[in-house]
Amino acid sequence: MNALLVAPVALPLLVAAVLLLLRGRLDPRAGTVLAAACTAVVVALGAVLLARTLDGQVPVTQLGGWPAGIAVVLVADAFSALLLVLTSAVVLLGLLYAFGTGEAGSEMFAPLVLVVSAGVSGVLLTGDLFNLFVFVEVVLVPSYVLLLLARGARAVGPGRLYVTVNLLASTVFLAGTGLVYGVAGTVQLGELAGAAREDGALALAAAPLLLAMAVKSAVVPLHTWLSPTYAAAGPAVVVLFSGLLTKVGLYVLFRLYAVLYDGDDRWLPVVLVLAVLTTVFGVLRAVGEHGARSVLLSHAVSQIGYVLVGLGLFTVAGLSAATFFLVQYVLVKAALFMVSGAVERRCGTDELSQLGGLVRTQLPLAAAFAASALALVGVPPTSGFVAKLQLATAAAAAGAWWVLAAVVAVSFVTLVSMLKLWNGVFWGEPGPASGPAARPAEGAGGGAVAVAAPARPSALQRAALVGPPLLLAATALVLGVAAGPLLSASDAAARALVDTGAWVAAVTAP
Repeated sequence: MNALLVAPVALPLLVAAVLLLLRGRLDPRAGTVLAAACTAVVVALGAVLLARTLDGQVPVTQLGGWPAGIAVVLVADAFSALLLVLTSAVVLLGLLYAFGTGEAGSEMFAPLVLVVSAGVSGVLLTGDLFNLFVFVEVVLVPSYVLLLLARGARAVGPGRLYVTVNLLASTVFLAGTGLVYGVAGTVQLGELAGAAREDGALALAAAPLLLAMAVKSAVVPLHTWLSPTYAAAGPAVVVLFSGLLTKVGLYVLFRLYAVLYDGDDRWLPVVLVLAVLTTVFGVLRAVGEHGARSVLLSHAVSQIGYVLVGLGLFTVAGLSAATFFLVQYVLVKAALFMVSGAVERRCGTDELSQLGGLVRTQLPLAAAFAASALALVGVPPTSGFVAKLQLATAAAAAGAWWVLAAVVAVSFVTLVSMLKLWNGVFWGEPGPASGPAARPAEGAGGGAVAVAAPARPSALQRAALVGPPLLLAATALVLGVAAGPLLSASDAAARALVDTGAWVAAVTAP
């Protein structure tokens, strides 16, 4: 059992170290294959952990030989295990997709991605606040370098914004950790269970932790850093960022509110207001954007609000709906970013005014986009429909009718923006960048990035560009038609958050 908890963190770090030692002697693409194989093992380990936690088991291990309360604790429940499978699957598909965009050709790409993956796994599995801070920083440092890989000096400005905002959030989190220790004398989450609900001083001390994670999750009004920084990343990197970075923040928000605050209902109206504002601001900004990637980045903010609705309800139904929504949304949004990146690579731009008619020449990409966009909107029989129906039902059951109205209204506006993308990229007459004579070019419109590539990519590159988004689009349909297994896993995750007794007992056991 110990290996199941340690390997998702240790194995990617070990393989990353090997790849760095072999720099200059190993083809970067071979290194990316090795990284993908390592990540596939992590996916399998996560699946085993998930299977063992669905019935309420909470595997735990203490590292370092230190006594309880001091040892590094790694622990998993259904919620963390499900997200471990999700995030590692995104890493795996992102590595494969990088063969199509050309990013797999960089010697630093694969090891940096593995370090980010290890950090994300650590966040999901750790049982105390200080190590949570450490693993968040393990995610931050290599992600900054990944941001610079595609554009080099041209990404310094967005990279500076990214690092500044995230370092500030991390500083706030560390300060909050110190305040919690000063008030409670411990940073182990199990020992802090429910303390913020009972102790006003501790609730105040823990508030900076939630604030820091709200910044990292891009919750409105703390969201403005996301679009300009992600827009500077390479196509495969933005897929990884969208599936991992803000989701780490969301996971921590859910975990801390469930454990420290024990779902304190005094603050839930505030969470619901922020959730609805996030959905509305994100979708309205998407309507006004003119580049495919910028539209999708605005929707990334909007969809974060949907997930927060479940936290704001803090019922089993609401948390289950939020978990289901989070899983399917990460997969769907990864597919949409992959399609956008493939279009950038094919046409040299993502500006809607320069595109059009690609359904004639890029039918597989058009199909992947159509299915994923329908899922993002919530049209049956896609996974998005099941997710939004679950959220709406949970909101209605809790009497939050205004939240239900917002969820439905934002879905209609999402449909408008997705039709705008479809018409601008795939429908109508070919534009200047998408006609038969168009060739890939360095630089993309709207601040997006196209990786330099040959005019006629190889069969492997074409398969890497098209295969992952098609697979994810098909998954969105499968999860809509056969939603039962994921709904069961989401329900188990929600029950683990509502009743943290087993998790707390495992973390505090000697």
